Amino acid sequence: MTAQDALSPSQEDYLEAILLVQRDQTVARARDLVERLGVSSSSVTGALQALAAKDLINYAPYSFVTLTPEGERAAEYIAVRHETLKRFLAHVLGVGAEEADESACRLEHAIPADILDRLTRFVEFIESRPKGGPDWLAEFRHYCDGFGAPEEREPVDDATAGQPACLRDLSPGDQARVVRVTGRRSSTKRLVGMGLVPGAELRVERVAPLGDPIEISVRGNHLSFRREEAEEIAVELVARGQRRRWRGSRR
Repeated sequence: MTAQDALSPSQEDYLEAILLVQRDQTVARARDLVERLGVSSSSVTGALQALAAKDLINYAPYSFVTLTPEGERAAEYIAVRHETLKRFLAHVLGVGAEEADESACRLEHAIPADILDRLTRFVEFIESRPKGGPDWLAEFRHYCDGFGAPEEREPVDDATAGQPACLRDLSPGDQARVVRVTGRRSSTKRLVGMGLVPGAELRVERVAPLGDPIEISVRGNHLSFRREEAEEIAVELVARGQRRRWRGSRR
């Protein structure tokens, strides 16, 4: 059994943190790890002593911390494992960036190496096929959001399928795909930050009697928009809601 095999989840977190700090500033200090990991100074001291005993780091009290060659190999593997899981959660499952990062941190300590290798290849396979992957991947994310599989949706006839419109034109229950976000640059950046990127699918949950505000769900998030904001989000119909029929574009 190698030193890496015998590492505890906490020790793996320390090795990864040391690697990331070293990438930023060549060497790490105990206080850097206190800040990065949110732990006490005494906890850091104990962890560093244990890692030094395994010959994974070079450490002496009140001195810098650096990785040994073996420690760097172990830390690189841990970092790749974390990044792979984070990419899978964020890019494939559509989990928010912060939640994906936190979840990857918990999952990385338990996943076997052979499964990680397959997962890495799966993520690379998807990301290497931007033209062939987005459609089925978007459908999968949509299904995870509780919108149902494509065959479970109310069909859209040829006359209205893919018809351009804006979010303002949709009715409760309608499902649509984002085409583009227009408007001022600051406004567009904010909307994109909410997950309204081209290809993302959304569902209209509620529309106020006078059409303002409009509530939608997209990628697991529930958002509310004023009428003016809704006019800046161009969409195409994916499936009709059950309350009212598609009304087409007013533009």
